[in-house]
Amino acid sequence: MFPLKDENPTRRRPILTLLLIALNSAVFLWSYLSGSFEEIVNRYGMKPSSVFEGRELHTLLTSMFLHGGFLHIGGNMLYLWIFGDNVEDALGRKRFLAFYLLCGLAASLAHLLSDPSSSVPTIGASGAISGVLGAYLVLYPRARVLTAVMYFYFIRVVMIPALFFLGFWFVLQILSASFLLVVGAPSGVAYWAHVGGFLAGVVMALPLKRGRRMG
Repeated sequence: MFPLKDENPTRRRPILTLLLIALNSAVFLWSYLSGSFEEIVNRYGMKPSSVFEGRELHTLLTSMFLHGGFLHIGGNMLYLWIFGDNVEDALGRKRFLAFYLLCGLAASLAHLLSDPSSSVPTIGASGAISGVLGAYLVLYPRARVLTAVMYFYFIRVVMIPALFFLGFWFVLQILSASFLLVVGAPSGVAYWAHVGGFLAGVVMALPLKRGRRMG
């Protein structure tokens, strides 16, 4: 399933979401065109073994703004654009920025704990964006997401409730992470980071959801 857009209007322009998309895109283009991409990733990507030893702690933050290719950043920014504007609308800009960064940190810590001896740099905004998805699920479970669904060789565009779309996405992350853990196979995707970021987003959004009900 591939999201195209959601039916969930916002009350104000998502300035911070747009700025985050612009910043991630600018950093990607800079690193991609610099001619020293591998050096940049090695310097600013998050290596679990180094962080576990108390070194290169800055990479917990810098790794969130690096991406490995056009598909990597394109997919992440699409998800951020579709789901981030409404979460920003609900939280407010300042709280949304703190929320985004905290989800990214939680995701990095989840990945670190899943493989603390790894020296492979981890990069990408997907952990922070996973937190955005978790918050969206809590705040807007009935919102509908226009989704491209592939049936063998056919693609059908349908409206799917966010509860189903994001719930399916989360279960898929857990199953993928668990399968790779059981078979001991390496992966280019930090699935446990997605799980950790998503759960962090859910936990931080729950008080806002309860506050809305009480109000």
